[in-house]
Amino acid sequence: MLPRNSADYRTLLWLLMMPLVAAIQYWNPSLISRMWWLSAYFAVAAGVIAHNHNHVPTFSNKGANSIFSNWISFFYGYPTFVWIPTHNLNHHKYVNKVGDATITWRHTNKNNALVAITYFFVTSYYQSFPIGEFIKKAKKNNPKLYRQIIAQYVTFFGGHAVAISIACKMHGWKLGLYVWLCTLGLPALFSLWTLTFFNYGQHVHSDPWSAHDHSRTFDGRLLNYLLFNNGLHTAHHESASTHWSGLPAQYAKIKDQIHPELRESNFWWWVFRQYFLALVIPSLGSKQIGRAPFDPPNGEKVRKVRSESVGEAVEAGVNAQMI
Repeated sequence: MLPRNSADYRTLLWLLMMPLVAAIQYWNPSLISRMWWLSAYFAVAAGVIAHNHNHVPTFSNKGANSIFSNWISFFYGYPTFVWIPTHNLNHHKYVNKVGDATITWRHTNKNNALVAITYFFVTSYYQSFPIGEFIKKAKKNNPKLYRQIIAQYVTFFGGHAVAISIACKMHGWKLGLYVWLCTLGLPALFSLWTLTFFNYGQHVHSDPWSAHDHSRTFDGRLLNYLLFNNGLHTAHHESASTHWSGLPAQYAKIKDQIHPELRESNFWWWVFRQYFLALVIPSLGSKQIGRAPFDPPNGEKVRKVRSESVGEAVEAGVNAQMI
């Protein structure tokens, strides 16, 4: 049950902190006003860990990886297998071009607050199609994988039902629901929204046809410590099978080849500049770098089609041990 990479001892520590933070607030709801942000942060961290785990499994043992996936699902906000059809097999294959269920330009290529805020709802709808196809394929061709999928759904929904029951038993139904919402329910929703927003920021106005300008990188040290190097997105796309701890070295190799406007040192300054200052000073907002995702080099006209294909579950950075 030891992790394959020593850096993942910190991953395991974070996974132990998640129930501890929730338990403290369950025990004393008066602490929620001071600890809610920790619940929100650890839920987002769980999502990042789920992403990393689906690219490079944490353990060598398949059973341990399956248990780990179920554990993450509870705190992340949804069964973690969905990363495979929507991210590993779809997003990494198309990278914001036609076919990618998570394209940032589905209705417009403008980058403003309205598009960024609503992106979660739009992309969630379109990601449901590859998820549905993946489940159907698993049910038909891979019973073991299908059982793992069902187990994650049962763990997630059943686990939260139990958590609600415990909170209501401890504090009555009104305060109990409040405790669950603040410590587990709303943080899970915040995690889902935040990770899709982060993906939006990492690809909007980038050039998917370019060797190194296909993604926006946020290379601030604090952000990447807290989110396990998730900000080093360009390096991740170019080396999807690299463990998260190895991404700084990969990024160092290509940093000087990335367009300066696609290298941001401070994520929060980028958000403030893009969605607040740019309202007054438009030149501070992002603009399309290089070739737009809907402008292929061959000059063909593209259509924004619904993506349902998830291919074979052995490509695009998916480690076979997860399957």
